[in-house]
Amino acid sequence: MNVLILTGKFGMGHLAAACSLRQQLLQGFPDATVTVEDFLAYVLPNASAAIYKIFDLVVTHGSHLFNTYYKLTALGHADTRPPMEGLFLYKLAELLEKRRPDVVIATHPLCAQIVSRLKEEVARKENRCLDLPLITCITDVSSHPEWINRNTDCYLVPSSEVGRNLEQKGVSAARVCVAGIPVREEFRRLEEKRAAINPENRKGTELLIMGGGLGLLPGNRSFYDALHRIPNVHITVITGHNEKLFRKLDGCWENVQVLGYVDRVWEYLMTADMIVTKPGGITLFESIYAKVPIFVWPPSLCQECSNARWLLEQGIGWVAERKDCAEDIRKILTDKMSLVRAAACMEQVQRQLEAEAVSRLMEVIAASQEVAA
Repeated sequence: MNVLILTGKFGMGHLAAACSLRQQLLQGFPDATVTVEDFLAYVLPNASAAIYKIFDLVVTHGSHLFNTYYKLTALGHADTRPPMEGLFLYKLAELLEKRRPDVVIATHPLCAQIVSRLKEEVARKENRCLDLPLITCITDVSSHPEWINRNTDCYLVPSSEVGRNLEQKGVSAARVCVAGIPVREEFRRLEEKRAAINPENRKGTELLIMGGGLGLLPGNRSFYDALHRIPNVHITVITGHNEKLFRKLDGCWENVQVLGYVDRVWEYLMTADMIVTKPGGITLFESIYAKVPIFVWPPSLCQECSNARWLLEQGIGWVAERKDCAEDIRKILTDKMSLVRAAACMEQVQRQLEAEAVSRLMEVIAASQEVAA
């Protein structure tokens, strides 16, 4: 079985989901070939880095522009025709000829749109069916129309709510698999590793603060001063690529450990009692599998608002009303029962996911191709 996963680095969540899917597929089907391809970088190798940088600047400093676009497209219909469609279709056909996949999985809506359009174009121009199953993996708790395409064979969705919303928009229930958002195996096994930790080695309540790869965290020292004064709490702050913030905070407090970019986040989540972070879809499900209650900054992007609303509905965490929320964090950390209840809700959410989602995925592939998985 040859699987091609198409993604894009518009934020790191789409790529992280793609890599996690690859890991899960290879664990379940070690004889498979699974390739992750940054599709925009393949199509525009000399311009993709600049495009990604502009995107990061827009979502960081011009979120109102992104939200306006998101809301306008939410009023549209499924099967959206992407920009530069001709170039994307040409390069996709070239890539498929090179990789010759048995199935394509898309973890970014643009990739799903292009594959769906190619299948449509082949049927229209060549009067034949492109025998290529398309699986779309939705990476936020959202049913935005950009994810929906008529030539999709299966949707991996993060929650039953998203599945129902897709059905209301015309997607057959048989094409929906409630699988959560893919996370690395290391997050799925944190509970058993946590059980092996000697309680005597704990430094008290452990608070983990992250701002994603860009290190989007409060820049005022007063916020961290207030957290520092919470009794019996050890704090780990991961600033990502925000070197300015790292230099500003590092070494200022005895009970605050400041780190730059780390690629083994699970090691810090393993010892955490609560995580404070932005409401991204990947981080949300990493926390769910780790059973670490989550407190999120006020969401600034529309899809983050959807994620934050869902986590409140599920009872798995809290949403800050303002960035300066140290007092709210203190109240939660000193109310141990609230943390216990949130962790229990996370376990319930996890049980609702289809435990054999990857196997179900491969069944869809096999059924589409009429071959044995």
